[in-house]
Amino acid sequence: MAMKKRGFGAGKWNGFGGKAKSGESVKLAALRELKEEVSIKANPDKMKAAGMIKFRFKEHPEWNQNMYVFLVNEWKGMPQETEEMKPRWYNNDEIPFKEMWCVDRYWLPSILAGKKISGRFYYKAEGQNCDRFEVQEI
Repeated sequence: MAMKKRGFGAGKWNGFGGKAKSGESVKLAALRELKEEVSIKANPDKMKAAGMIKFRFKEHPEWNQNMYVFLVNEWKGMPQETEEMKPRWYNNDEIPFKEMWCVDRYWLPSILAGKKISGRFYYKAEGQNCDRFEVQEI
């Protein structure tokens, strides 16, 4: 995981990722973001699709986004701090959910247990609270 240092989600622990550029697949975007955010290189053939989650913000519809989740168990290099992210290793039972987006506790454990999921989360206010959510294994 990494502490987001700037931009959307700053001050929260997150996974790595970002928006795809024009003409770029979500998988290639994930690979690029890994390199940009923490200086590691992953093999696209070793990435496992783990789910898709839709985030909706009632008061800020411009923040709405779809997130594609991949698991990467093999990579080259050691995660390095960059201007955007400060990585840190956590055991599964030590994940700092209180310092993450409020909904991460509802989907991340399933992904880490090897399940593939689909979800929808509806935030209220500034994303501090979840109004309602749906998560299912696929």
